[in-house]
Amino acid sequence: MTAPKTPDTARLDRIIAQAQRDRAQRERGYREQALKLFPWICGRCAREFTRANVEQLTVHHRDHNHDNNPPDGSNWELLCVYCHDNEHARQLDSRGQAPNATAHPPAATYQPFADLKSRLDAGSKK
Repeated sequence: MTAPKTPDTARLDRIIAQAQRDRAQRERGYREQALKLFPWICGRCAREFTRANVEQLTVHHRDHNHDNNPPDGSNWELLCVYCHDNEHARQLDSRGQAPNATAHPPAATYQPFADLKSRLDAGSKK
């Protein structure tokens, strides 16, 4: 029997780091495009942004597919960080999911009256 192979952690780290760099580069690309295409105004609350606070303006993908980035920006809308968080929370709510909840909480196993009969019987013998 052969021993199980240990994963090459250095290789895995390189793959993960490359995937994160690729994602960041992709995000910079469509964010920069969206900021050039659209006025710097939140699409929900109409808050206006300037160069001083534009980092609080995010790109929301209307179909929630971050890989769907048409050059005309038809899948994007600019939202402030608060409205963007609210939009994603609404999506979770509509699917019946809570952001940080487990699917089913563990059932209670404590039975407070499990030995009630024996205690009552013991009390009546006194």
